[in-house]
Amino acid sequence: MKGYFDNIEEATEQNELFRKVLYTGHNLQLVLMTIQPGEEIGAEVHDDRDQFFRFEDGEGEVTVDDNVYAVKADDAVIVPQGARHNVRCTGTEPLKLYTIYGPPEHIDGTVHATCAEAEASHEHFDGKTTE
Repeated sequence: MKGYFDNIEEATEQNELFRKVLYTGHNLQLVLMTIQPGEEIGAEVHDDRDQFFRFEDGEGEVTVDDNVYAVKADDAVIVPQGARHNVRCTGTEPLKLYTIYGPPEHIDGTVHATCAEAEASHEHFDGKTTE
């Protein structure tokens, strides 16, 4: 096994895709995201997984149930399973972040260029890992 290694801050800041799955393990999944100004991931609830967000560039807002957090570079948010949450870009520049799902949420290798493309997709983790 090789695992995953990269400069995650650099990879996140260079990412232009709405969603890009970098690595999928049995219990964790690493995903890059770029949310354009005025866009959001959309309110959702993961009944069976926790999620970690780390912000590298831009400004945004994360809602976790009734809590609203203003976020910027170097901030992190953890969303526990069962919490209704949303991430929005509130700034004039894209909000760049990476997220870790535990367990995985998406099919390994998933790439969605835009938010609209992601919304049209209904894929979910199929049990196949990166290695």
